[in-house]
Amino acid sequence: MVEEVLIKEIVKKVLETFQNEEKNIPVEVSARHVHLCQEHIEILFGKQYGMTKKKDLSQPDQFQYNERVTLIGPKGIIKGVAILGPPRDKTQVEISKTDAKILGIDPPVRESGQLKESESIYIATEKSVIQAKESVIIAKRHIHMNTEDAKRFNVEDKQIVSVRVKGQRPVIFEDVLVRVNNRFNLSMHIDLDEANALGYSNDVLGQIVYF
Repeated sequence: MVEEVLIKEIVKKVLETFQNEEKNIPVEVSARHVHLCQEHIEILFGKQYGMTKKKDLSQPDQFQYNERVTLIGPKGIIKGVAILGPPRDKTQVEISKTDAKILGIDPPVRESGQLKESESIYIATEKSVIQAKESVIIAKRHIHMNTEDAKRFNVEDKQIVSVRVKGQRPVIFEDVLVRVNNRFNLSMHIDLDEANALGYSNDVLGQIVYF
């Protein structure tokens, strides 16, 4: 009788572990970076210049170039900023609140692509410099997922959720945007300030919290 109860408890714990694993969301840090439009690539690097790929990113068809740029604000500069590809229709710069203070600007917290009335910044290389008007945002924390993931988590595109993230200093992030597209791989993106707050490591996972 005792052994039967013990076996049931073990089975219960194993099943709970599997269920929890199905609810896990990989958490990635999206450090400061720039998406350049083709026009700005040609000004900053030259019309005949061929950008070179450094590595693929977790989302399909997204990658990082070897080339880097410098951001120049009213109060400071940040060198060695990564450029992500492929080129965008409009240049977009994503930084953290700490970066914004260094540069002396006050960008809004926005979803990617929402650049109207955002901050402006100068972007420089050794060859040239541009003013990227209405281009700078602090990226709203978000989760990429496909439609099957959305069914599993019982959420939909553009829904706002809360996510418990299990770092060295576990936190619950509120106001997390769900982005659903079949081109996406499952991952939650936070910026460097948020990552530092929770004691981030590469194996950090999150779970949607249902209040």
